[in-house]
Amino acid sequence: MARKFKRSYRFAIRTSVYITLFMAVIMSVFMFLTAEFHFWWIVGFSLVCYLFCFFIVQYRVERFIYRRIKKIYDDVSLLDSKTLSPTQVTTDMSTLTREVEKFAEDKKLEIETLKVREAYRKEFMGNVSHELKTPLFTVQGYILTLLDGAYKDKAVRKKYLTRASKGVERLIYIVKDLDMITKLETGDLHLKFETFDMVELIQQSFDLLEMKASKKNITLTFDMDYEEPIWVRADKERVQQVLTNLIVNSIKYGKSGGTTEISIENLIKNKVIVRVTDNGEGIEKENIPRLFERFYRVDKSGSRKEGGSGLGLSIVKHIIEAHGEKIYVESVFGVGSEFSFTMEKSQAAPQPSAAAQIT
Repeated sequence: MARKFKRSYRFAIRTSVYITLFMAVIMSVFMFLTAEFHFWWIVGFSLVCYLFCFFIVQYRVERFIYRRIKKIYDDVSLLDSKTLSPTQVTTDMSTLTREVEKFAEDKKLEIETLKVREAYRKEFMGNVSHELKTPLFTVQGYILTLLDGAYKDKAVRKKYLTRASKGVERLIYIVKDLDMITKLETGDLHLKFETFDMVELIQQSFDLLEMKASKKNITLTFDMDYEEPIWVRADKERVQQVLTNLIVNSIKYGKSGGTTEISIENLIKNKVIVRVTDNGEGIEKENIPRLFERFYRVDKSGSRKEGGSGLGLSIVKHIIEAHGEKIYVESVFGVGSEFSFTMEKSQAAPQPSAAAQIT
């Protein structure tokens, strides 16, 4: 408290002392020359002069500084000037110093955030442009070739129209994925929660992708035999989409003759964790933090030999987070990768509907 008092009134005290001493000396000399020197008059005069100077100096300096600081607040919008009061402003300028430092820190953080967002926006727009222009130019090329006269040859016409159709399908695939991510981010895509057997759903995903995996001689398997169902509560269709994207991803970048293995483990009382593990190429450490970004590809060459929209992992992340769950990734380059996500565990099997019971 004493320190605060000293800091607040140091300037006024010192200034008042200097003025009082000066006035006292002048008064003493005047009284000495007029042969009417009275010591107590000098003491009383000095006391009155000191108090008067102290209050005038303190009040005027505070008002002077306050008005100018308020103008600074209003001009550069440091903060709302309504929050500033004269008692906050002292002659040592501590309040202004703290506010300016806070303002500088906030602005520095804001600028850095804007730079990151701008870099991400530029990269995202470049990726979208690259992903869309490839099938667009392909379709355009085939159509222009047909218009130049190739349509007269039935064999060429059929082949080119088939390829143009595939290009259009890829465009539709990319647009649908972008639309889904947008809906997930804005909350427009509503989840339909139900209780289902996770083991059965994984097996269904294996059955759907068995032929795709067999082309690379990759085995889709569980880590063990699950004799009992594992009931979870989530949007079944979206969870299957998550599983499909993760399995397809492991097949794309898996080694020929490799394995994609899925395990289901109890995490806590009401949670299970599903792990999708492969022994494929693996991911370099510096690429892991950006895996779930839209259109981000580990392959910097821009190769599209594996197909896909480049949005699969981004969709996976958004679906899992829409459920209020977490997704994790661990990978060792050249060894393999593991993607895992949590799901809410259901304590009981779903009750059959009335129609099913009657049947």
